[in-house]
Amino acid sequence: MSPTHLHTQPRGRSAPMRALAAAAVLAASVTAGAALAQDDAAPSAGPAISAEFPYEHRTVEVLGSRIAYVDEGEGDPILFIHGNPTSSYLWRNVMPYVEGQGRIIAVDLIGMGNSDKPDIGYTFQDHYAHVEGFIDALGLQDITLVVHDWGSALGLYYAAQNSDNVRAVAMMEAIVPPVFPIPSYEVMPSGFGELFRAFRDPVQGREMIVEQNFFIEELLPQAILRPLGEAEMAAYRAPFVEPASREPVFVWPNELPIGGEPARNLAVIEAIGGWLMTAEQPKLLLYASPGALTPPEAAAWMAENFANIETRFIGNGVHYLQEDEPEAIGRNLSDWLRDRVE
Repeated sequence: MSPTHLHTQPRGRSAPMRALAAAAVLAASVTAGAALAQDDAAPSAGPAISAEFPYEHRTVEVLGSRIAYVDEGEGDPILFIHGNPTSSYLWRNVMPYVEGQGRIIAVDLIGMGNSDKPDIGYTFQDHYAHVEGFIDALGLQDITLVVHDWGSALGLYYAAQNSDNVRAVAMMEAIVPPVFPIPSYEVMPSGFGELFRAFRDPVQGREMIVEQNFFIEELLPQAILRPLGEAEMAAYRAPFVEPASREPVFVWPNELPIGGEPARNLAVIEAIGGWLMTAEQPKLLLYASPGALTPPEAAAWMAENFANIETRFIGNGVHYLQEDEPEAIGRNLSDWLRDRVE
């Protein structure tokens, strides 16, 4: 079954819309200018979440630019790939839980984190070329991917194109069916649809994302249940101090396949969906409530439709789950690696 059947199949017709409605939790909280109520959806109690980044970055040249990355330990690679507008910093409280289970690598996408910011278009295809080049430059083989947000699309597309080099995949808040691709703005909840229309408007979008730094100053903290501390906000702001440096952040929402455009990325999501439905490599989905891209309803659909997948509920969170539930992510990931992958 191809991903194009997701919107016509009787068993799954309502799941994408329920999932998309839950995604509006994020959009509505941003457009209203208020965070989710702490009393109603607070992260579970656990060890203190540290702002410290306990790793050092290395660099490797890929396509004429320096890519920054963390590289710790030995064994088969466990490659962490972040999304928009974050960096390897997002994984700082997750990676310690899997130390000793493989070679831990966390990349900063081109134009993001500590990586170079060349004068390129920052399309999905530009990012993918650098991710693929990064994997080749490091000679990574038998990879376990741990992916989030746009990092999921990059990692899973790599898996679809290089299935024999991917050992397993763990994902959270991923850009995959049933929520994506989105048929049209009209089927989206009003808050979500209006927000992305604004992001994709060449004038309004640039004003919001490039000039006002909307993704860092508004969307990121609104999509985390706990308040971020000053040190954490400083780390997320650091790669995007100047407006010109925010071009990758601006381009990412324009790359989402909505209403069939851009068509090149509709094909990407279809390829990803096909791989998830047929590939026998172990897969892990970690999801939270209310969630944004992967609420519980979408997780249930994935459990029925993706091959060899295990789904685990990790607690409360919206989109940047690593900032609310790093212990639950880390422990579940470690258990899964031990039981299903190693």
